Amino acid sequence: MDTLYISSHPDDFRSLLPLIAAEFCPSPPRIIHEDPPAEVARSRPALVLARSGGTVLTGANAVSWYLAAADNRTGSDKKQESQVWQWLSFAENELMPVACAVTFPLLGIMGVDKKLQQSSKAELLRVLKALDETLVPRTFLVGEGVTLADIAVAVAALLPFKYALEPADRKSLVNVTRWYNTCVNQPQFLKVLGKISLCEKMVPVTPKPSAAVNATATAASEAATPDGTPANGPPKTEAQLKKEAKKREKMEKFQQKKEMEEKKKMQPQTEKKAKLEKKELDVITYNIPTPPGEKKDVLSPLPDSYSPQYVEAAWYSWWEKQGFFKPEYGRKNVSEPNPRGVFMMCIPPPNVTGSLHLGHALTNAIQDCLTRWHRMRGETTLWNPGCDHAGIATQVVVEKKLMRERKMTRHDLGRGNFIQEVWKWKNEKGDRIYHQLKKLGSSLDWDRACFTMDDKLSYAVQEAFIRMHEEGVIYRSKRLVNWSCTLNSAISDIEVDKKELAGRTLLPVPGYKEKVEFGVLVSFSYKVEGSDEEVVVATTRIETMLGDTAVAVHPNDSRYQHLKGKMVVHPFCDRKMPIVLDDFVDMNFGTGNKCFKDKVIFCTIVFLWAVSTIWCRCSGAVKITPAHDHNDYEVGERHKLPFINILDENGLLINVPPPFLGMKRFEARKAVLQALTDLGQFKEVKDNTMVVPVCSRSKDIVEPLLKPQWYVDCREMGKQAADVVRNGELKIIPDHHLKTWFNWMDNIRDWCISRQLWWGHRIPAYFVTVNDPSVKPGEDVDGHYWVSGRSEEEAREKAAKRFNVTADKISLRQDEDVLDTWFSSGIFPFSIFGWPTESEDLRVFYPGTLLETGHDILFFWVARMVMMGLKLTGKLPFKEVYLHAVVRDAHGRKMSKSLGNVIDPLDVITGISLEGLHAQLTDSNLDPPEIEKARQGQKSDYPSGIPECGTDALRFALCAYTSQGRDINLDVNRILGYRHFCNKLWNAVKFAMRTLGEGFVPWEKAQLCGSESVSDRWILSRLSAAVALCDSGFQAYDFPAITTAIYNFWLYELCDVYLESVKPVLSRTDSEGQKQADICRQTLYTCLEVGLRLLSPLMPFVTEELFQRLPRRLAQDSTSSICVTLYPETSEFCWHSEDIDRQMEFVMSVVKTIRSLRADYNLTKTRADCYLQCIDSDTAALVQTYSLQIQTLSYSQAIYPVVGGDSTIPQGCGVAIASDKCTVHLMLKGLIDLEKEVTKLTAKKGELEKQMEKMKEKMAKNDYKEKVPVKVQEGDAEKVSGMEGKQFV
Repeated sequence: MDTLYISSHPDDFRSLLPLIAAEFCPSPPRIIHEDPPAEVARSRPALVLARSGGTVLTGANAVSWYLAAADNRTGSDKKQESQVWQWLSFAENELMPVACAVTFPLLGIMGVDKKLQQSSKAELLRVLKALDETLVPRTFLVGEGVTLADIAVAVAALLPFKYALEPADRKSLVNVTRWYNTCVNQPQFLKVLGKISLCEKMVPVTPKPSAAVNATATAASEAATPDGTPANGPPKTEAQLKKEAKKREKMEKFQQKKEMEEKKKMQPQTEKKAKLEKKELDVITYNIPTPPGEKKDVLSPLPDSYSPQYVEAAWYSWWEKQGFFKPEYGRKNVSEPNPRGVFMMCIPPPNVTGSLHLGHALTNAIQDCLTRWHRMRGETTLWNPGCDHAGIATQVVVEKKLMRERKMTRHDLGRGNFIQEVWKWKNEKGDRIYHQLKKLGSSLDWDRACFTMDDKLSYAVQEAFIRMHEEGVIYRSKRLVNWSCTLNSAISDIEVDKKELAGRTLLPVPGYKEKVEFGVLVSFSYKVEGSDEEVVVATTRIETMLGDTAVAVHPNDSRYQHLKGKMVVHPFCDRKMPIVLDDFVDMNFGTGNKCFKDKVIFCTIVFLWAVSTIWCRCSGAVKITPAHDHNDYEVGERHKLPFINILDENGLLINVPPPFLGMKRFEARKAVLQALTDLGQFKEVKDNTMVVPVCSRSKDIVEPLLKPQWYVDCREMGKQAADVVRNGELKIIPDHHLKTWFNWMDNIRDWCISRQLWWGHRIPAYFVTVNDPSVKPGEDVDGHYWVSGRSEEEAREKAAKRFNVTADKISLRQDEDVLDTWFSSGIFPFSIFGWPTESEDLRVFYPGTLLETGHDILFFWVARMVMMGLKLTGKLPFKEVYLHAVVRDAHGRKMSKSLGNVIDPLDVITGISLEGLHAQLTDSNLDPPEIEKARQGQKSDYPSGIPECGTDALRFALCAYTSQGRDINLDVNRILGYRHFCNKLWNAVKFAMRTLGEGFVPWEKAQLCGSESVSDRWILSRLSAAVALCDSGFQAYDFPAITTAIYNFWLYELCDVYLESVKPVLSRTDSEGQKQADICRQTLYTCLEVGLRLLSPLMPFVTEELFQRLPRRLAQDSTSSICVTLYPETSEFCWHSEDIDRQMEFVMSVVKTIRSLRADYNLTKTRADCYLQCIDSDTAALVQTYSLQIQTLSYSQAIYPVVGGDSTIPQGCGVAIASDKCTVHLMLKGLIDLEKEVTKLTAKKGELEKQMEKMKEKMAKNDYKEKVPVKVQEGDAEKVSGMEGKQFV
């Protein structure tokens, strides 16, 4: 094991960094809180590598890098590794020094200089502001998870967050605060740091005894002996002892002062009233009476601040009533030719029982953005809504309702009456999810909404079955299915949850009072007939041995060659079972290793039920239960073994000897084990890692059961589905899903479509009984005796023709089962348009354009739509498939009710208190321990509940997160950040509209007049770049590129730069100035109008609200809504200029340098002259051109470009390098205490020289190049280079 020698003062940055990194390490080192032996290393932290011959790594960065790399926390590629290293440097060289400068005086580690402390805090906020901007579009600093970059920067920010950053500071650093809280609440951070309390007020604090002094302050803070002698070092001098005594005296006085303050706090205060806390988020409601469907009032002044409740009121019903979401809008009919094309997409139909969750929210945010974009491009656009009847889920809901309200089962009612009850429930409750989708702003054509049990769709389902049955693609067979004894039905694989067990576990099972044992492996023996030998086998389901019909061994296993052709005897009946030879058996059974019995996982679905029986520890022999195990089924087929079904549909034992007959399956488990023990054939029970298949609907344990069912032959259809992707007819995005697609399609198995339910599409197949002695009676599994028909009369005619008898001799019995819900979903893209009947919609909108959904149903739904579309229509149902990722919580965990991290999108939109979240848990089906665990999870993640974010912010955040190929770690705090973005947008438009004035008339067309200022040309260039990025982003389904382009344009370019830089222009009153101001207003209007149109697909509500307040370019412009206005196109906005962008980039580097200098010298309000020393006349000319912009944005008194040497620059300036072409000289004379600043800079310079000397010493050591990792060496070289490049005055 590696050994980590670490400081005994864990507040030290150098200690915390490797300690937290060690928590991420798969094999953490042993921690020793003392100095390493002198022969090992001279300083801490030091890591001794046991597996590398005692190699020693020293230094926080080197040690942490090694530990973090073990868990891939240093970046997934070279680029990310470089980024991590940059952040390490940032933490150590930029953030940590200023963090210490601010907090050490508060901790009593160094003296308090208020001015110095104020300037230090200003610098700290400047550094953190830069970090805040970086974190706007990100959850973590590098990649999508915690890396060493996050650990280092979070540790460097620890002291400021604990002692210096007050609530107002944190409010201005919303992204840093969100990121910091996410980091320190990771389990690995919590284990080292504990729960962090954030600073409420920046005041001196008394250090705790356990961490009295931060080890980074001084080496002298290490533990000392009572006489003042350091534990490891020479005795202290008299001067040192005096200094320490003085320090102790100061600390005692400080303690007394603190005690007095505490006493005052305890006394009742009557004079002053407590201040009311200011509400962080304004809640403003829209109270103007507006009938549903009527246009919202847009003449009243806009509220002072953005409020989702105000903005989102009334718009949706107006959009719907105006018909904006219908493909007919703006044209006579859908068949009218449209040169811009047709866009059609159908919604993945949510379950009628469903309630909106974040998966729906993500799907609908993406789909609605795409739909609105296509609509704004002028295409004939249809997004077709629909709802799935959800056979099992709906039947369970209604059955529970019946039992709860009327104490009746469905059998008490009968099939017909029960189905009526389901329809009644559907009509009352079934459209709930539609209302939720409207709340999300989904622009669906609700007039075309479909339900999979509607007559139109039911007819299509019936027709599809009959056609495929007549062609032989659908056939009857008796095979193993997933069986839920509670539901009395087969269930699909997607309805089976995998419950992973590490060993012995007691699980609740419906119908059993006591929990049932799983996660154990039971070994027992079978006696070999006619000898004293026995064969030992093992199973996780001991009760299934009652259905064993053979024991299998490998043909090449020498241990069993003599048993070839022999029999073993079943201990509980007279059954003799052959020992069969089969290649699927692993001969390594008996080595003590866990051996996987299932050798045939090549099918489309991993059979979960098989996993529950396949872990064996035996001597290379396997028990075979063909009727209750998928792999054994195939062995039984190969060796023609008997198939003995020992379970009925309710989970009771059948076809077994007494006393087991009639027992419940898990009660038989105990009885069989006891009986084997009594016979002396039980061997052992061991803990066993396994996966238990659980029915997601009933929570019952799923059983493999032999049942006659209807199957779809998928071989040819699967080949076609694979071929259309291979030849490019169907495109799957992102393409890393292609491997999964081909694996499924190339190895597809037949699809069981029978479900033993009442609610659903009853299978239109009839079993034939011929009342004629010349025709022998048929069996249920014989497909020859089954006919399908659109009616009983049609089926009777088919049967009479098949058996060559008259129709009166035919008796029919319709199959009681219904079709798998995925069958009706598989034909959804064309059944919604009335297939097989020809219709205008079917002709125009089928095939569709795009299918967008989550990658988790790629096979269950997407593949089946492709197969059935090709089979029944001869056409692909869509041209492209875009698959988004799975939504996880901020910590990367799967959404789970038991973790308390399942979020209802409506709670994010409207906000909810912590108590409200807790109440939702109380109403759930969780067990009390799970509820408590979930409550703790909610309390940790949402200590103050979830604030009201609004629909627009939620949609924008979901799209910003949707990076192709990655799961989505959704942080609610980041959604709140986008609500603040809405507020910024709101305020910008309000300011701009005041600037435009009431009489403003925009030009008829957005164009350049040739007299634009450099600021105008630059912002129009950036606008054109944003248009291009959005266009390419939508084309490539790159949603983060779209959100980043729009966010950056509005926030960083339009608001932060352009609006600030043109304020002097807009305030001019001379005639020339008025002309320039008019052009500026036209530019501003163009930016507002185009910027809102760019944003509209993502944020439909706030953009509509603001767009309605803008004047139109043409008086006769009839465009009533932004959602049907043309989306900006690159052909119109083609003003992007790389030259102007480069110039402005240079200007902004100068501005930022001036601002940084001003912050260094605490020039918050004072304006100073600024001399810009340029390397050549071209640079000086550029500075002169942009002098007004530089002066305005940097808050300077005046800007003076200077070429060449600094002889013309007056003395008394602070100096900083802006770029390789320009140096900033800021006049400080008369504005600051010069001597004090020189002293401070000299001290800094001295400290820097010491650091350089120390670093060079380290690098000059003989073993440096051999022992120090290359990355660390490169970092050290960068540090030296950076220090040498710094200049001080």
